[in-house]
Amino acid sequence: MAKTQRKTKRTAKSGKPQRSRPERSASLSRERQVPSATAMPARSRLERVRMPPLRRPVAAAKAAGAGDHNEGKYVYCIIKSGKPIHFGALGMGTDQADVHTVHFKDIAAVVSNTPMVVHDPTRDNVLAHQRVNETVMQHHTVIPMSFGTVFKTDHDIKELLRSAYDAFSDVLSKMHGKVEFGLKVLWDRDQIIREIEEDQEDIRRLKGEISSQKGSTYFARMQYGRLIDAALQARSEQYVSEIFQTLRDVSVASRSNKPIGDRMIMNAAFLVSRDAEHAFDARVRDIGQHYDKLTFKYTGPWPPYNFVNIRLKLERAQ
Repeated sequence: MAKTQRKTKRTAKSGKPQRSRPERSASLSRERQVPSATAMPARSRLERVRMPPLRRPVAAAKAAGAGDHNEGKYVYCIIKSGKPIHFGALGMGTDQADVHTVHFKDIAAVVSNTPMVVHDPTRDNVLAHQRVNETVMQHHTVIPMSFGTVFKTDHDIKELLRSAYDAFSDVLSKMHGKVEFGLKVLWDRDQIIREIEEDQEDIRRLKGEISSQKGSTYFARMQYGRLIDAALQARSEQYVSEIFQTLRDVSVASRSNKPIGDRMIMNAAFLVSRDAEHAFDARVRDIGQHYDKLTFKYTGPWPPYNFVNIRLKLERAQ
């Protein structure tokens, strides 16, 4: 059986009241942001991570219009909306600034007041950025902005929306009704090597020769290493190809990112229609049960971070 763990989470990338969102690890887990809560005892290889609940500060949030000469506007994402929207006090900063919109025609930037400084990607800051995007995406298609995007005035934001209006409108149209899911696949390399040694006679025989020889085994060990590396690569590629193929008909698009660390063999993002979310979810669970020697970290839904590529020339706050 696959191991299942449930976590509570927030993360960062560079997005309550939150509705419940699955997270999975064959081991399968679905993480919702930066995993932060302690995992419950594992029962299967399917994990689920959720964003921690919003912690209200004692101090009152700043009003949208309050500020001084050293105050700017932090931009979280772009949405399609022609009417002003206030999302509440859940923005960046210890006072959790009021999050609202700044408009040009029928598109809007989701912003909050912020000091004109370069924001460090601390855990709290990144989680705040994620929290806003996740809250907004519950009812809107979003184009997520990079962490730390700050403008001096509403006028500067409107100029951005005006100059990139066609690009923003096109992406919002293409991403309408779609969300992103992340899927990372890990394995126990030593366990896989033991299986390869059992399955492949030439590798098993070579290992036996190395163990039994009393003299130099340098060349035998070099040959053994090359055969093991080739077998690991082939098996990894087989697993990844099968998983992508299995998820092809329940996703709109997919992207393969570079694996992180020695244990990870797959680091992928999938663009999924909202009406296919349950089908995608079920398919990932099926995969987690089928590949019981792998561990899956399943995250989402997210804004389409991996499928939006709008390059902006932004002046960083000095």
